[in-house]
Amino acid sequence: MLNRRSVLAASSLASTTLLAPWSALAQDRKKDSVVLAITLEPPGLDPTAGAASSIAEIVHYNIFETLTKINADGSVSPLLAESWDVAPDLKTYTFRLRKGVTFHNGVPFTADAVKFSFERAAGEKSTNKDKRSFASMRTKILDPHTVVITNDDIDPDFLFVLGQSTSIIVEPQSAATNVTQPVGTGPYQLSRWNKGSAITLQAWKGFRAPANIHIQRATFRFITDPAAQVASLLAGDVDCFPRISPRSVAQFKANPRFQVLVCGSRAKTILAINNARKPLNDVRVRRAIAAAIDRKAVIDGAADGFGVPIGSYYVPTAFGYVDTTGINPYDLDKAKALMAEAGVKTPLELSMTLPPAPYARQGGEVIAAQLAKIGIRVKLENVEWAQWLSGTYGNKNYDLSIISHVEPFDLGNFAKPDYYWGYQSPQFNALYEQIKRASRPADRARLLGEAQRLLAQESVLGFLYQPQWVTVANKNLRGLWKDMPVFVNDLSTLSWS
Repeated sequence: MLNRRSVLAASSLASTTLLAPWSALAQDRKKDSVVLAITLEPPGLDPTAGAASSIAEIVHYNIFETLTKINADGSVSPLLAESWDVAPDLKTYTFRLRKGVTFHNGVPFTADAVKFSFERAAGEKSTNKDKRSFASMRTKILDPHTVVITNDDIDPDFLFVLGQSTSIIVEPQSAATNVTQPVGTGPYQLSRWNKGSAITLQAWKGFRAPANIHIQRATFRFITDPAAQVASLLAGDVDCFPRISPRSVAQFKANPRFQVLVCGSRAKTILAINNARKPLNDVRVRRAIAAAIDRKAVIDGAADGFGVPIGSYYVPTAFGYVDTTGINPYDLDKAKALMAEAGVKTPLELSMTLPPAPYARQGGEVIAAQLAKIGIRVKLENVEWAQWLSGTYGNKNYDLSIISHVEPFDLGNFAKPDYYWGYQSPQFNALYEQIKRASRPADRARLLGEAQRLLAQESVLGFLYQPQWVTVANKNLRGLWKDMPVFVNDLSTLSWS
C-alpha cells in the first residue's frame, strides 16, 4: 500500500517526466527577438533627409540598403551591387546589380532606382548632407541591371562612400514618405513607432535571403539618462546598448551576464565654434579658447577616459593622419595673452548649446569651467536633439556647442560655404580641391596633412578627442560589430547563442 509521501513522490516524478520533453524543446528553440537601446530618438527615418546619425543607427542596412556594404573592419563588400569594374581613369565605375531584389512595396529593384536615388540626392530640393558629393556624379543606365557612375574627381574612398547611409537606394514612388513610412530593400520593415519611446522593426518575409536572418523582431528604445541606461541593462529590459555612456563600464565588466566591447571609431568630438560671430571670427580668440582647453580633463569628464586627443579634424586611424595636438596645446598663460592681444574685454559672455547625449552635457560643464579661467563666462543651454538640429545646425543660432561628427570622410565640410561653423577660407578650399584630384596616395597623404595643419593653426573648432564607443550586451548575443567605421546596428549579423 502506498502512503501519502509515496503518492506525492510518484506524482512529482510523473510530472517531471511529462514536462521534460517540452522543456528540452523550449531550450532548443532559439530566441529570435532583440531589444536594443540608443541614446537619441531619430527625427525621422530617411537618412537622406537629415544629418542625425540616430537615423542610420536604426535603418541603415536594416530597412535601406546601398550598392556596397561597409563592414566592421572598414572594408567594403558587395550588397545591392554584385560586382563592379573601375576604368583606367579611376573615375568611372560600372556596377552589375543584384537580380531578384524587390522593394518592400513589391516594386523590382533596377538601375532606374539607382539613377533616381543619386539624382534625387543631388537635386535642387535635396537635403542630403552629402549633396555636393552626389552633384559631382553622373549616372548612366546600360541595361536594367547595369549602371555606370562617373565621378568628376578621383576618389579612392568612393566605394566606401556608396556604402554610407546617405547613399541608400530608394524606390521612386515611395521616396517622398520615407521619413515616416520607409520603403527599402533590406531585411526589415518598420512595424511600429511609439514616439518618445521606441521603434520596432519586423523581419520582412519577402527578403531575398530569409534563411540568413536570425532576428525576427528588433525593438530600439530611446534612453538618454546614463543612470537609466545602466538600469535597463541590469533589469534585462534591454539586451544590447551600443555606444552606452562609458561611466558604467566597470560594473558591467565585472558582471558575468554581460559582454563589453570597446569599439574604435572614425568620429571626432569637437567644440563647435561659430566663426561668423564676433569676437569668434578673430583667430586669436579661437586660439585662446583652444589653449584654455585641457583635452585630457575633457576626455576624463565627458567620456570617462575613453578617447584619444586630436588637434585637428582627423583621427589617428585615418589615412593621411598627422599629429597636430602640439599646435594648440593647453596653456592658460598663452590663452590669456591672446585674449588681451585681441582686445577682448572680460568677462566675455558666450552661450553653449548642448544636445542630450551625456558626453555633450558632461563635456560642457568641464569646458565651461576651463574657459572661466581666461575670463570667458559660458552659459550652458541644454537643448533637445530636434532643437539642436534646427537651431544650432540649421539656423546657426549659437556661439559654442559640443557634438561628435561620426562620418569618416567629411573633411569637405570646411569647404561648404553655408556650413554651420561659418568658416570661410579660400586657402582651404583650394587645398581641398587638390585633395580630391590627387591620384597618387603619397600626394593625397601630404595634402591631407597640410589641411589638418591649416585647420589646427586657424583653430576653426576646439578639436577635442576621438571617442572610443562602448557597447554592453547580453553575453549570449552574437554578431556585434567590434569597431564602428560608420554608425549602424546591423541586425542581419545578430543571433542568440
